[in-house]
Amino acid sequence: MANLAEAAIFKIGGNSLLVRAGALYHDIGKIENPQYFIENQNTGLSPHDKLPYEQSAQIIIKHVHKGIEITRKHQLPESVIDFIRTHHGNTRVDYFYQSFLKNSPEKFVDENIFRYPGPIPFSKETGVLMLADSVEAASRSLKNPDAQSINDLVERIIDYKLEQNQLDNCDITLKDLETIKLIFKTMLMSIYHVRIDYQQTL
Repeated sequence: MANLAEAAIFKIGGNSLLVRAGALYHDIGKIENPQYFIENQNTGLSPHDKLPYEQSAQIIIKHVHKGIEITRKHQLPESVIDFIRTHHGNTRVDYFYQSFLKNSPEKFVDENIFRYPGPIPFSKETGVLMLADSVEAASRSLKNPDAQSINDLVERIIDYKLEQNQLDNCDITLKDLETIKLIFKTMLMSIYHVRIDYQQTL
């Protein structure tokens, strides 16, 4: 993910070293409850299976608060802590939100229980990291990565962030976004050893 973010910010213009530092620290809050995050679950079992959806969402959201607490305790620069604060913006933890709606349609739902506190990204660097983080995480769920599935995934993730107004405070243009998309697609195809048709990327 750090490589995706660094390559994108270098191309559109920004502080690539700061983005890499932000990428290295953005998820540090997960060290408090690592077993609740899918990248640390390799047994097929999840501790979320025994919890209400609201509680699961709050555990996931807490990694942002915990990350800020840890990095401030160790006196990291606020410019690095900004990546922790903003990398999910004020989006919902959609998996648990949608699961709640599906399984408890008769219950009232307070959407804010499932929503990160924000703020949304407010610089090119924090905006690019949010996109790289979302795209890289989603790419891990691709069962048979090929050029089409990677292309569709990158388009869908970035369009969703736009629709959710997560990039409203970043100085990222539509032209920048097209550049970012191309970099993400090319790098992901390389990671997953997908043959790239360079004629389509020119």
